Amino acid sequence: MTRILTVAGAQLGPIQHADTRAATMARLIALLEQSAARGARFVVFPELAFTTFFPRWLIEDTAELDTYYEQGMPNAAVQPLFDRAKALGVGFSIGFAELTPEGRRFNTAVLVGADGAILLKYRKVHLPGSVEPRPQNRFQQLEKRYFEYGDLGFPVARGSAEWGAPVMGSLICNDRRWPEAWRCLGLQGVELVAIGYNSAAYDPNGGDAEDGARRVFHSTLAVQANAYMNATWAVSVAKAGVEDGAGLIGGSVIVSPDGLIAAQATTEGDEVIVADCDFDACQQGRGPGKIFDFAAHRRPEQYRRIVEQTGALPPA
Repeated sequence: MTRILTVAGAQLGPIQHADTRAATMARLIALLEQSAARGARFVVFPELAFTTFFPRWLIEDTAELDTYYEQGMPNAAVQPLFDRAKALGVGFSIGFAELTPEGRRFNTAVLVGADGAILLKYRKVHLPGSVEPRPQNRFQQLEKRYFEYGDLGFPVARGSAEWGAPVMGSLICNDRRWPEAWRCLGLQGVELVAIGYNSAAYDPNGGDAEDGARRVFHSTLAVQANAYMNATWAVSVAKAGVEDGAGLIGGSVIVSPDGLIAAQATTEGDEVIVADCDFDACQQGRGPGKIFDFAAHRRPEQYRRIVEQTGALPPA
């Protein structure tokens, strides 16, 4: 059985605060259709793809805050995307702000099959930023204020036979920088990791240590290194450009299990990148006798510090 799936990364340019949901939905559907026209059967959209990146602001009015969240997925506002994807026979991954019936709030992504059914839900674990605003910063990063830490672990799901039955998982933005997250997926045999991000094109701590170019480099480096070390395909997709006055990096990328770039965005606007993902290539890194043959070489008894400690503790 051929295990090759054509996959697209659907990078979004900025979504301004003034943009309507209908306009945003039209852009998402246009990217979906462009991806399908280029042969893609699975499309990865960015983090928080339906709205502007609202954690850059302090929002104290709960009613206003709620307008950025999805209460159910799919819902009436996003159903056109699900309907069009099903009509095209294309699956997708997309990120959104989730408000549960119990009033809990998460930064979430769902992975959707070609039949429109949700295969898995992932909630972001590694939340950056702060709970309280930092007065010295022009733009805030208040994800810790607006979201709870993800509580679903790092789930994987098996894609359809028509896709080559790949093992698929998700990460969101800052998660891609943490090798522990990738390894949790790798230990479940993941073959395709879908990642969406909204990463600042400036030092989010208010300094000048990292400009946009360096942050694109770090974003790409993290995906290449971790895809290689877990012998998996990775599709990492940005919302990019100047959004409500704040810069977001682009650099959307599809990376092979060898850590090689198979496709990469060249703009900071709406753009589709496509690659053919051969899932059998994952075995070249992790199969029996290979360098990442986990069963042969991992020594978890020596890794206790990873799960027992958070901050760095240098010797006295």
